[in-house]
This record gives sequence, C-alpha cells and structure tokens, in this order.
Amino acid sequence: MTELSYIQAVVIGALQGVTELFPVSSLGHSVLVPAWIGGSWGHLVTENATGDSEGSPYLAFIVALHVATAAALLVFYRKDWVRIVRALVTTVRTRRVETSTERLAWLLIVATIPVGLTGLALEHTFRTLFAKPLAAAVFLTVNGLILLVGERLRRGSEARQAAARTAVVSAGPGAALEAGIPAESASRRLDTLSYREAGVIGLFQTLALLAGISRSGITMVGGLLRGLDHEDAAKFSFLLATPVILAAGLLKLPSLAGPAAAHIHGQVIVGFFTAAIAAYAAVRFLSRYFTTRTLTPFAVYCLVAGVASIVQFA
Repeated sequence: MTELSYIQAVVIGALQGVTELFPVSSLGHSVLVPAWIGGSWGHLVTENATGDSEGSPYLAFIVALHVATAAALLVFYRKDWVRIVRALVTTVRTRRVETSTERLAWLLIVATIPVGLTGLALEHTFRTLFAKPLAAAVFLTVNGLILLVGERLRRGSEARQAAARTAVVSAGPGAALEAGIPAESASRRLDTLSYREAGVIGLFQTLALLAGISRSGITMVGGLLRGLDHEDAAKFSFLLATPVILAAGLLKLPSLAGPAAAHIHGQVIVGFFTAAIAAYAAVRFLSRYFTTRTLTPFAVYCLVAGVASIVQFA
C-alpha cells in the first residue's frame, strides 16, 4: 500500500475541510483530485474503493479529517449547540416542546435518523461501488444539476408567492392577512418546519453517500424547497451535518489505532489540523455568503468539473 506523504496530508486535509461544507462534495473531490494528479495519489483512490479498503491508510486518514471537520463546526456553532443541548434536556425532563430552540433540537434528531440508518447499512457498499473516478464525475455532474434545479424551483416559488401577495394586497387593506399570505416575506423561519419536513430533508442527505453528491448542497436544496431562505437552509444544513459527520468519524476512529494507520500518525495530525482550520474558514465564509447569495455558482462549478472529469476518466 502507498504511504501517505505530508504534502498529500496537507492538500487533502485542506480539500476535505473546504469541500465538506461547500456544496461541491468532499467525497467526490477526495476521489477525483488524487485521480487527476495520478501516480501515488491515484493509488490512494484505488485502495479506498476496494472490498478490503478497511485496511487502507487513506480511509483511516479520511476518518480523521471527518472528525476535524465536525470539530470545526462544533466550535463555530458552539453557542447554538449549547442552547440546543440544554433545550433537548429540558424537553426530555418536561416532556413538552415549547420554545423554538426545543423544536429545533427535535427537528435535528428527526432529520438525522434517515442518514444514520442508511449510512450504517450501506456506507461501505456505496464507497466500494461508487468511490471511483468515473462514478464520482457522473455524480458530481448530477450534483450540479440538483443545485441548479433547486435554485430554479425556489425562484419560481418566490415569484408565484410575490404575484399572489401583490394580487391580494391590491384587493384592499387587510386582504393579505385574511388570505393568510404574509406581505413582508416569502420565506419561512427554520423553527416552522414540521417533523415530517425535517425527515424529508434528512432523507435528501442520504444521497451524499454517493461520491459526488454534496451533503451540504443536497440538504440546502431540501430546505429551499420547503420554503427556507438560503441563510436558514445553510444553517440547518451545517447543524445537521455536525452530528452526522462526527458520528461517522468516531465510528471508524478505531481504524486509526490499527495497522492501517501504523505509519501515518504524523500525517494524520497534520491533516487533522489543516482540515479543521479549512473547515472553520469555510463555514465562516459560507454563513455570510448565503445571507445574500445563491447556490448557482457552485452548480456551474460542479457541472464544469463533472463533465471535464467524465471526459478524462471515461
């Protein structure tokens, strides 16, 4: 097996930290970028996609990067998580859900269930079958189409609601309230999601088990289609990703103590801190970006990179 170098550790660590949160698929990039570079980099990918990949140093390394990304999310949203955990404890004690934070806590739990069950059952199968350059290129292209279609559907919904509000308001004072149409905004607040809607958004996230489909991107599209604005859809996506990424990493953490990681402990440490710093910078940037911007630039990037990769590896 090819030993992971420190240069590879830094590059892949930074790549994981950024692409896990940017809606462009970290798993897809962890397959495609080494494959594009080739040589010993490409061999890392082939190890990760084999049936005996549990013994791959690359997989053990990726596990550490997932934990680093989750740690960065926990640090960035530390105040939110303190409130969410306290709210969850309160609901367990009182057996009532009364505040928006208490509701958010249970929305996150409900949304985590689908991807948790699917990940336990199918993660290894999906990785060995689809974590190959050509498959990742195809799914990255599909990811771009999903982001693009999600944005178009969202804009169409906003246009229809705006037209409906204009028509109702023009009918006379108070008509908008009587029709149940808010005059000020077409967006919903995060805490107004139903538990069923949270489950559907969580179900969307299971598609991220396919290399090339972005966890944050597919979850954001799910939120946008349920009426959230980009800022709330992104926040829900990042909060939802935190326990999922952390659990996936901790579940496979023992592999770092096994023979697969016997000679790469230094590289793991370097990659861990690189990924953590990159992920923190990414979530800090995106939390501001999505206050005014959309998924469209990321959709275009995925389409271009995906099609180019298909041509390269077909």
